[in-house]
Amino acid sequence: MVPKEDLFAEAAKHWDLERLYQAFAEAKRQISPRSRRGLTETEKLYLRGLLSGCSPAEIARQLFQTSKSAEVYLCKTLYQYVKKLADVPNEPVGNWRNICDRLQEAGYKTLSSSEFKMNNSLPTEALVKIVGIAFKESTISMDINIQLTFPSTSETPKTEDLDRDG
Repeated sequence: MVPKEDLFAEAAKHWDLERLYQAFAEAKRQISPRSRRGLTETEKLYLRGLLSGCSPAEIARQLFQTSKSAEVYLCKTLYQYVKKLADVPNEPVGNWRNICDRLQEAGYKTLSSSEFKMNNSLPTEALVKIVGIAFKESTISMDINIQLTFPSTSETPKTEDLDRDG
């Protein structure tokens, strides 16, 4: 059996959990000023479950609960906090999938490291020069120089010239 604190750990790969926990705790305080400060471990667990893409029924299965109890718990807690965060107190959540959409729109989703690497490693400029063409029997040979400019965190752009000979 997986310890509860390890359940839905993949949420941390794509979401700023600490910021979310703080924002949800503040929303909770505004909705129920007399309630316990901060989110409970159960609230954090359910939130991570939703952020991991699990339905309330899937979360309930992982926690050995009934689907109905998970749905009721979410409606009374996290869904209310999301409505407060999104400043739509009278609008129904509608579907558990809307939670991730609303939180992503609010800027709580982080780029995964592979997305970050891909977005920051694509060339911003490319220069291709054909420097020679040769025809020999049924073969065409081309000499090509390629110059790629990659984004950099410094002021001056870094250029990598793949022409090793010249």
